[in-house]
Amino acid sequence: MGINVIKPGMLTTVQDLGRFGFQKYGMITSGAMDKLALRLGNLLLGNEEDTPALECTSIGPSLLFLEQQLICVTGADLSPAIDQQPIPMWKPVVVPAGALLTFGKPKKGWRAYLCFYGGLNVPKVLGSASTYLRGAIGGWQGRALQKGDQLSFCKAWPQESSSFKWRMASSCYRGLDNKIIRVIAGPQHALFDSDSQQRLTAGLFTISSNSDRMGYRLESAKLYLREKKELLSSATTFGTIQVPPDGQPIVLMADHPTTGGYPIIAQVATVDLPLMAQLPPGAKIQFALITMKEAQSLWRAQENELHKLKLSLALKYGE
Repeated sequence: MGINVIKPGMLTTVQDLGRFGFQKYGMITSGAMDKLALRLGNLLLGNEEDTPALECTSIGPSLLFLEQQLICVTGADLSPAIDQQPIPMWKPVVVPAGALLTFGKPKKGWRAYLCFYGGLNVPKVLGSASTYLRGAIGGWQGRALQKGDQLSFCKAWPQESSSFKWRMASSCYRGLDNKIIRVIAGPQHALFDSDSQQRLTAGLFTISSNSDRMGYRLESAKLYLREKKELLSSATTFGTIQVPPDGQPIVLMADHPTTGGYPIIAQVATVDLPLMAQLPPGAKIQFALITMKEAQSLWRAQENELHKLKLSLALKYGE
């Protein structure tokens, strides 16, 4: 019992917050591209933030519910509907047994998160249910969903009928229309020539079609070092902006490698990683340089909002 995949969508995978503690062995963290949307979806259902859910990219799946369940859709607006009736996002919705959940035209954003009450019953690999596609591990058989797959729930929604008259405040999730990404200067920022440093924040960058969960390749005026320099490989993280020899920067994303040898001109502020994750190929963005202190302050403000949400939801779910 659970859901039957009628159509898999463009790229639908099981994700949680990632696989931690193994980068020293070369195992990537992976996890949801938009971790904030995943966390919020789980919190709105009374789940732990790390509960496995489905990450739906651009064209969402069609799922037949074999039993009643409580769901929440967050992140991108991919026009979710139950039996052809549109459903609201950012709030719990009861799906009856036998109903068909579908997604339609993408309206805003690129990745939606479909969270289930209690989560999906999938095995964990190295402590995480996240799908690592290149490694073919985690999630559902280490791959994206396919037609005919059947996934089960950890538990069913126990109430016969429920009506949720509340929804999440918009302040908990920054708008999807913002194309300004805040960054911190990277360890090799000063090694780039003055024109390249200026272009980093003054120019527009286009997300290449040759982008995926590993990294977003950006098309722009080229960025150059003052002089050619050999660098030792160093640790990388989600949001690291590397510049290979061709001068076209790459923003490392959720499936980024554990190390890299290209110079790092900047690092996307943690608070703006969800914005990067929701940008489709062809989108144009601009970077704004901020200090480490500012980035930390922005992150703390976000976490304070989440803490308030947790407290209010604990009351609603009787915890």
